[in-house]
Amino acid sequence: MSTTNCAEAWPVSNRIPNTRAVLALREHGVEFEGHFYKYSKDSVTKAAAGELGVPEHSVVKTLVMEDSEGNPMIVLMHGDMRVSTRALARLLGVKTTGTVDPKTARRLTGYLIGGISPFGTRRALDVYLEETILKLQRLFINGGGGASC
Repeated sequence: MSTTNCAEAWPVSNRIPNTRAVLALREHGVEFEGHFYKYSKDSVTKAAAGELGVPEHSVVKTLVMEDSEGNPMIVLMHGDMRVSTRALARLLGVKTTGTVDPKTARRLTGYLIGGISPFGTRRALDVYLEETILKLQRLFINGGGGASC
């Protein structure tokens, strides 16, 4: 298992880096706290939940997907759940949906896989989310680490 310590990537007293996501949140007056965790390419949400001492259900993953017509989108899902591509396609009224390749995700968002945030993306994308995310009292979502953190 490969890990990177994000606090080491930004060593200035664990100062929150000025990613596009962080800048977008600040620009819109959104209050947030920064948390650092060791990145694991095998299971980002599980690693983050373990490092932060929170349920994986409260760690929200950001997926870059597209429909059968090539329309890209962001899908937010609980860390311990999977997106039903069939249900999403039915919801959107298209044949299929699926994740994009890492190169396309980076081109659309400006972020690397494992560090994708729904905020401050390079291109404005429609965002869909599992509605139960809105019921969480507190959630943890990626802030767009340039080093996939």
